Amino acid sequence: MSEWMPWTIAGKDFKVLGRKMSIAYTLVVFPLAIAVGLPAIGWLLITRDAVLAANLIPYFNVFAFFFVVVASFLPSAIASYSIVGEKVEKSLEPLLATPVTDDEILLGKSLASFLPSMGATYLGGAIYMVLVDIITLQPLGYLYYPDWTAAVLFLFAAPLACLFSVELSVIVSARATDVRAAQQFGRLLLLPFAAIYVLGEIGIVPLVADNLLIISAVLLVVDVVLFSISRSTFKREEILTKWK
Repeated sequence: MSEWMPWTIAGKDFKVLGRKMSIAYTLVVFPLAIAVGLPAIGWLLITRDAVLAANLIPYFNVFAFFFVVVASFLPSAIASYSIVGEKVEKSLEPLLATPVTDDEILLGKSLASFLPSMGATYLGGAIYMVLVDIITLQPLGYLYYPDWTAAVLFLFAAPLACLFSVELSVIVSARATDVRAAQQFGRLLLLPFAAIYVLGEIGIVPLVADNLLIISAVLLVVDVVLFSISRSTFKREEILTKWK
């Protein structure tokens, strides 16, 4: 049985991206810094002030929303490169000239961005939750994680935020002619999720399970719309004839 074509395309991108050290470092360093840094700050505050500990603990789920930000940030570098970078290196045109359909190409490119990004997000999230459990076990008397809010955040909000970033990056990459410009635009994708985090931090939009489900539902609708736009934006004939 022949291999599924989108997976073949994604596998090719995995090999290429594995040689891009800047992307590899981003996938490792950014989630790890969040996973270790936030619990470390919490531990310092808790050990210095027992009263502060009781007030700080409810904010750990707010801090966990950083992993939605991570999930929206990581795909931008990969997805931006996967089309524009291949165009610059003259490796996209041979793929477009094959009988592979546009949908198969887009799905393969999307998988190449989505899977590493979510893998890094989940690894960072797992480390974060373990460290939070370690530092809160004594003051709470029970394990803080896992809980329903974290489940909604990591199973719904983070993947849908990642898809949002992937699809927007693909749309931008399909029209851009410079990798750096595409990546810079991709960084703007952080802004709506950073704004939600700030609103959660100051208590205007509590980042509890119910609100995260609403955010996830909105993201799902937006992702469906963006998927349709990405399909209409990716025009292989124009790329083959005009990208010189």
